[in-house]
Amino acid sequence: MADVDLRFDWRQAITPTLFGIGVVVNLAGFAIILDRPGEPGRAFALVFIGANLLWLLAEAPVSLGKPGTPPREVSTLIAYGLTRFATVAAALFPVPLGAETPVREAAAIAVFAAGVTLRLVAIRTLGRFYSHHVIRHDGHEIVSTGPYRLIRHPAYAGMLLGHIGLIVFFFNWPALILLAGLAGVLSWRIRVEERTLLVLPAYSAYAAQHARLLPGVW
Repeated sequence: MADVDLRFDWRQAITPTLFGIGVVVNLAGFAIILDRPGEPGRAFALVFIGANLLWLLAEAPVSLGKPGTPPREVSTLIAYGLTRFATVAAALFPVPLGAETPVREAAAIAVFAAGVTLRLVAIRTLGRFYSHHVIRHDGHEIVSTGPYRLIRHPAYAGMLLGHIGLIVFFFNWPALILLAGLAGVLSWRIRVEERTLLVLPAYSAYAAQHARLLPGVW
């Protein structure tokens, strides 16, 4: 009978914990807005939060699965996850919705949908090489198809776009400030991730020809 390793590695629990926090934040926001009968914009807000929750659930297989390689660097993951859900909480909770304009609603839908689509396509394109952890797999290959033909980190670009769309609709200054903080944490995380990948000659060549998030800018 093979021995079973029962040792608990707390790092393996980070992504499921962050996933749980995200679900709670979205459900709490849904309940708060549901308890505001007759408020302008309420129905669309509930749909928007439902879409945000579905986005989170679409990533559940990655969030709840164990990475193939034990993670080492977790500080950026914790900062990234907490800042992300703090941004969502700040957007959903503090202020009445108020009347929305058709232009603002359309912009929010378009940016959110584009961001979520880009992120999910990027995750699917990477396949087994995608993880919420900063790790390098055995036999790691450089993927340059799909959205990776244009930028190095389309999953992060999509995540930022999705949150921008959320804040365009649920606008308030604390959420906007936290979004700026999230962008800063992502910049830190990208640099840490690239230090792990740049040891691969193929990634160095790929990075030299592709911007990180926005072609021609960064």
